[in-house]
Amino acid sequence: MTNYYLGLDIGTSGTKALLITEGGKPVATATAEYPLSTPRPQWAEQNPIDWWNAVVDVTRRVIDTSGIDGAAIAGIGLSGQMHGSVFLDRHGDVIRPAILWCDQRTQAECDWITTQAGPDNLSRLIANPVLTGFTAPKIVWLRNHEPEAYGRVDKVLLPKDYIRYRLTGTFATEVSDASGTALFDVANRRWSTPMLAACDIPASWMPESAESIEVTGHITADAAALTGLAAGTPVVGGGGDQAAGAVGSGIVETGVVSSTVGTSGVVFAFADTPAVDPALRVHTFCHAVPGKWHTMGVVLSAGGSLRWLRDTFYPGASYATIVDEAATVDAGSEGLIFLPYLTGERTPHPDPDARGVFFGITLRHGRPHFARAVLEGVAYALNDTFEIFNDIGVEMTQVRASGGGAKSAVWRQIHADVTGQPHVTLNIDEGPALGVALLAAVGTGAYATVADACRAVIRTTDECRPSASTSTYRRYYDVYRNLYPALKDQFAQVNQI
Repeated sequence: MTNYYLGLDIGTSGTKALLITEGGKPVATATAEYPLSTPRPQWAEQNPIDWWNAVVDVTRRVIDTSGIDGAAIAGIGLSGQMHGSVFLDRHGDVIRPAILWCDQRTQAECDWITTQAGPDNLSRLIANPVLTGFTAPKIVWLRNHEPEAYGRVDKVLLPKDYIRYRLTGTFATEVSDASGTALFDVANRRWSTPMLAACDIPASWMPESAESIEVTGHITADAAALTGLAAGTPVVGGGGDQAAGAVGSGIVETGVVSSTVGTSGVVFAFADTPAVDPALRVHTFCHAVPGKWHTMGVVLSAGGSLRWLRDTFYPGASYATIVDEAATVDAGSEGLIFLPYLTGERTPHPDPDARGVFFGITLRHGRPHFARAVLEGVAYALNDTFEIFNDIGVEMTQVRASGGGAKSAVWRQIHADVTGQPHVTLNIDEGPALGVALLAAVGTGAYATVADACRAVIRTTDECRPSASTSTYRRYYDVYRNLYPALKDQFAQVNQI
């Protein structure tokens, strides 16, 4: 009997299911969307029940579309948006909506945790700063602002791990997603007892942590009845969306870097050791590859900036129309520069007060200039991470472009020109869902290692090399990188007003 593997990716805008063969060929895919709630400015929440309903829907659909028996699925991998907090009571019921990765309400809690742990200790304890998007400050926020709900908490799960609980009945996570909680000892791949103590968070609230290829549970009879899966099917640890997406792009060996443009933008590098930026400008997390790590920088509004531009100034237009219009403008947008800080920023400026800016507007600038400036501004923001990687000695021999942004040849060329790095595309771009399906294949014995699985399935296709525009972009990038320091105090002042 042919074995199949299922990857489930619980994203911010929707959940995706991908069914692949043992050889990595996609057989069926399905997506289901759900709403995002913003009850106050800078807040972002979702109902975990919506995720579960979406998982049931897309799983049934890929099984029906493929025509296979659910029993032919030999393993399941889970991925999802990182950092979100799902609060469960002692009955396993959701207490309140989950607070998401892009929520910015917790700066005061971040400052408190940093003081409690000691700013000079963060690198040693968790290898990262404490940021508003991370999980720990959300838990402390609940204690400070919703004490009744806090008093009912028995478990805190990350989004994909809530789905794991619904599928298997087990409370578990894995090292890549746990790394983004600000409660995890990244270097030693275990929960950080000192950080939990500093935050006064019970260790019993944290799920068991496993490596990403380890089996963490099996499909229950109840979940099987709802989804069409077979009871007893193994579910591996999987990965946070960035680590899982990196597996799905073959970022599992030294020198290979990914640049992914989805709602957020991520530059991600494989690492054999947990090398930490002394200034904590980039994240160092456990990789989904056992015993390995990764370093990454995150731009909060990458594709999100283009979506904002479309919704605001191009109602009803396609992204292709916007990019085609942008292509009519020369590199540099004739001096128009965009700062893509529409939801605050993370790398290299961990600042929830940061705001989007168009700088250098003149009477000559029309809509096409603004469109190109948005594409360029996102590339400048991603280049901040490439610059940091150079500073800390990260080896970069190849950049693999993925996500929605990689589908545009114009945008790929802009990224290659701004960074000065050739960007290649891949034969398959199914993102985190592919990554965790491959992890399931490794965890159930189809492949010996994650690298073996990636070599068998993923190969590069087109290459986009830097052009003569690189020198132009270097001059404009120098202006771009000086704008945030000049405006930092004004961002905070506007937010206070």
